[in-house]
Amino acid sequence: MDIVERLRSVCREVSTDLDDLEASARDRWPMAAAVARPPDAVARPSCAGEVAAVLAACSDARVPVTPAGGRSGVCGGAMPVHGGVVLDLRALAGVAWVDDASLQAEAGAGTLGDALQSQLSAEGLTLGHRPQSVAISTVGGWVACRSAGQYSTRYGKIEDMVVGLEVALADGRVIRTGGAPRAATGPDLTALFLGSEGTLGAVTSVRLRLHPAPPVERRAGYAFDTFAAGIEACRRTLRRGARPAVLRLYDRAESEQSFGRGDNVLVVLDEGDRLLVKATMAVVDEECSAADGRAVGAEPVDRWLAHRDDTPDLEGLARQGIVGDTMEVAAPWSALGGLHQHTVSSVAAVPGTVWTSAHVSHAYGDGACLYVSLAGRGPDWYVTAWDAAAGAVLAHGGALSHHHGIGLAKARFLPIALGAAHGVLADVKRALDPAGVLNPGKLGLPDPFGPVAWPAG
Repeated sequence: MDIVERLRSVCREVSTDLDDLEASARDRWPMAAAVARPPDAVARPSCAGEVAAVLAACSDARVPVTPAGGRSGVCGGAMPVHGGVVLDLRALAGVAWVDDASLQAEAGAGTLGDALQSQLSAEGLTLGHRPQSVAISTVGGWVACRSAGQYSTRYGKIEDMVVGLEVALADGRVIRTGGAPRAATGPDLTALFLGSEGTLGAVTSVRLRLHPAPPVERRAGYAFDTFAAGIEACRRTLRRGARPAVLRLYDRAESEQSFGRGDNVLVVLDEGDRLLVKATMAVVDEECSAADGRAVGAEPVDRWLAHRDDTPDLEGLARQGIVGDTMEVAAPWSALGGLHQHTVSSVAAVPGTVWTSAHVSHAYGDGACLYVSLAGRGPDWYVTAWDAAAGAVLAHGGALSHHHGIGLAKARFLPIALGAAHGVLADVKRALDPAGVLNPGKLGLPDPFGPVAWPAG
C-alpha cells in the first residue's frame, strides 16, 4: 500500500489535485517562491484520532508531513520544503465548550481567530488576542508560533492564554497537557509544544483563558522629540503596574509615514473595567509628561485603528524590484534603545537598502518587542540585510522573534541564539519524532531529507 492509499484508509479527505497541491505549497513569507515545492498529497483530518493516524502513517513510511492552518505565517514555517504530505488542520474548528465561571474555553486548532472571538463576544467574553491576521489565522497556528495580539500589553501573548493542549504525536499517540489554573505536577509539557512550529507534534485542540468583554475603552496619543524619551515613558508606565492594552511607539521615520508627523508618536489605548482604565490612563499621562511628551489627542489612535490590518503591497514592491519584510524582536528595556539604533543603522548600511524603520509594538514590565520594517533591492540584499539585522539583535542580547516564529527565514540563526540549548531541542525532537518527519527543515533542526534550497544553517 503506498502512502496515499494508506492515508485514505485513516483520514476523511486526502487530495492529490494539482491545484490543491499548488495552493498548499507556501505561506506568506516574502521568499516563499524561491523555496516552494508542492506536496504530494494534502490530508484533511476531521478529528484528533485522524491526525494521529496520519502522523503515524507518515512516520512509518518516512514521509515528511507539514502541519498547516491558515498559512498566514511570514517565515516559511508552513511550507512543505521536501514535498510529502501537508496536514491541513482547518477542519478541526469550533468551540467545544465555554466555562463562564472559570473564564475558560476549548477550541479546535483549526478555528479561525475572528470566528472564535465572534462566539465569545456573543457570551460577553473575550480572549483578548487580536493579531493583524485574526481573520485568516488559526488557534493552532497561534500556539505553533507563540503569536502576539495587538492588545498583548494588557492580555499577554498566546502562551499566557493557554491553559492546556491536546497534541497528536508522531507515533500515533494523542496526549493532553495542562488543564489546571496552576499546577506543580512535574515539568510543564504545555510549554514544550508552544512555539514548536509543528516539529514535535500537531496541536489539535487548545484550552484557553478568557476575560469579560471590556465595557470601557479610552484612547490617547503623545509625541516625543526622541525615541529614547518615548521608550522611557513606556518603561516607567509599566514599572508602576499600569498595563494599557496598546502601547505602540513609532520612531521618526514611521511617525512621518503613518501619522504625517516629524516626531516620535506613542499610541495608547486601554479597555476593561472603568476604574482600572481610568487609573491606567492617568499613570500613562503622568509618565509621558515626566518624559517631556506632548499630548496630541486621540487622532493617532484613530488612524492606527483604521489601518491596523493593512499589509504592505509586496507584489507591488516586487514589480519595482524591491523585496520588503519585517523583523519582530524582543529585548529588555535596558537594551532596547541601543538595539533599535544598531539594528536600523546596520540594515541601512547594507547596499541596496531603500527603507528601514521600527516601532515598539508590544510592551511588558521587563522589556518590549521592536518591530523592524526593511526593504531593498539586489540579488544578495535580502540575505545580507537579515544577517546584519540578526547580528545586531543578538549582539544586544535580544530574542530573534517575538511572535512570528522561526520557520525557514530565521532557521540559520537559531543554533547561535540558543547555544547549547539548541542541541537539547534536537534531542527532544529525536525522542518525539525519531524518523524526523514532522515539519522538517524548520527551527534549524537536523533534517533527514537533506538541505533546503535556502540559507538554513
